[in-house]
Amino acid sequence: MRDYQLPGRSPAHATSGMAATSVPQATLTALDVLRAGGNAMDAAVAAVATLCVIEPAMTGIGGDCFCLYAPAGEGRVYALNGSGRAPAAANIDFYEAAGMAGPVNTSAHSVTVPGAISAWETLLNRFGSKGLDEVLRPAIQFAEHGFPVHSKVATDWAGQVDKLKAGGADLFLPGGKTPAVGDRFFNPHLAETLKKIGREGARGFYEGDVAAKIVATLRARGGLHTEADFANGRTAAQFVDPITLGWHGHDVWQCPPNGSGLLTLMLLGILEGFGDASDGPAGVIRAHRHLEAMHLVYRDRDAFLADPGQVTVDVGKLLDRGYLNALRGLIRDDRVMAAMPEAGSALPVHADTTYLCVVDRDGNACSFINSLFQGFGSGILAEGTGVVLQNRGFGFRYLRGHPNCIAPNKRPMHTIIPGMVTQNGRAVMPYGVMGGHYQPVGHSWFLTNFLQYGLDIQEAIDFPRIFGYQGKIEAERGFKPGLVEGLRRLGHDVGEAPGPHGGGQAIYIDHARGVLIGGSDPRKDGLALGY
Repeated sequence: MRDYQLPGRSPAHATSGMAATSVPQATLTALDVLRAGGNAMDAAVAAVATLCVIEPAMTGIGGDCFCLYAPAGEGRVYALNGSGRAPAAANIDFYEAAGMAGPVNTSAHSVTVPGAISAWETLLNRFGSKGLDEVLRPAIQFAEHGFPVHSKVATDWAGQVDKLKAGGADLFLPGGKTPAVGDRFFNPHLAETLKKIGREGARGFYEGDVAAKIVATLRARGGLHTEADFANGRTAAQFVDPITLGWHGHDVWQCPPNGSGLLTLMLLGILEGFGDASDGPAGVIRAHRHLEAMHLVYRDRDAFLADPGQVTVDVGKLLDRGYLNALRGLIRDDRVMAAMPEAGSALPVHADTTYLCVVDRDGNACSFINSLFQGFGSGILAEGTGVVLQNRGFGFRYLRGHPNCIAPNKRPMHTIIPGMVTQNGRAVMPYGVMGGHYQPVGHSWFLTNFLQYGLDIQEAIDFPRIFGYQGKIEAERGFKPGLVEGLRRLGHDVGEAPGPHGGGQAIYIDHARGVLIGGSDPRKDGLALGY
């Protein structure tokens, strides 16, 4: 129970439906859909489409999507991979001949064919009760008639001026600058693109004049993309078998590679064997164990994680209890690991994402994440469409023989990961944590806060965060000074995080009482609401 004399927020409680997103208008959009008779999938797509308009640095229709969906009464979790592919001409020979040592985050070569619209249509066709034409209407209204820019949205926007100028995205710099908090922003070209998708379905994005404009923009910047690549992207979204780990009496679910959800399960498997830290959730031992486990699983990520459609990713081995036990055996409570076998390179730059979750009156649970990768993705605007293009290709390696080496029609290693928790065959919590490469750590940090250490769902999200980035540990200011000093004594190089580590949303389904309990991250502008 939080101290009501201190700043904080109580969890949201409801019985008939709930949504949690990173911007209030998106949460309200989802609730409007639910109250009008739509289900959790209808509401999730409507909300994420709205976020693609009103939180443009974080997400957009020029990005990718992953989803976990647990239909009430089925006793199973469905996973949808909506990540896009490299162009058919993206052969390592080309990049070597051009002398490119690796991807550049603002280059046309960092743009993969967006998978989001393909994913939305695929999900609605399978689980929705409404079509794209209906669920896109709120987003179209915001794009056409404008929206007031929220505080965190404005902050994220302001840090991307140079990228937007370089990408020809002056649309997002009205008057030559980024919008201030409370300014209204309009994107009429995006409204027209969304209307076309509403009329024609995903075909309206991947074929015809919208695709032609996107391809022309990329080709003018040296890209290898063709209209055939985009036409093939219309059916790129695929249902895949989710991966899972039993943990603390629950089953935790993630999408399989090329996403990074595998790391969440590995972290939980390593940490479970330690039991509770003697100094509690805010103590040095708990943070130290988490950081050491993080170093081990990210090492494996950089060595093995790639598109399983083109290379073998041995998920079974990486989740084997014996293997996770062996990794745990490398961690000591009294000091950092002296050495660790090399298996990859330093983590790339942090990235930006939008996550949301919805539960409807029937108990259908949706965990949904949509992303441009870094802030405004590549920064490249396809003129006349309102669409900024992602830079997911920045996740590739230009290293011949590496599992994640760029290749024709290949998906890059992905950071965005929706999460789902079930118990006794029923969904009990869709959840997610944003923040680029932080996400697997964020998932495991939140779950241990909530299900292991007993914080309520909002406290578990609010709780200070710590993460290792490019060899340095970055701690949010919310930790007491003793934690930082204690970690330094163990050998960690710890400094203050320059900004918050991501954001998060979660909805817990209390089946015994028939109540939904939601939390939303104060590191973003949003909230959880139900009815």
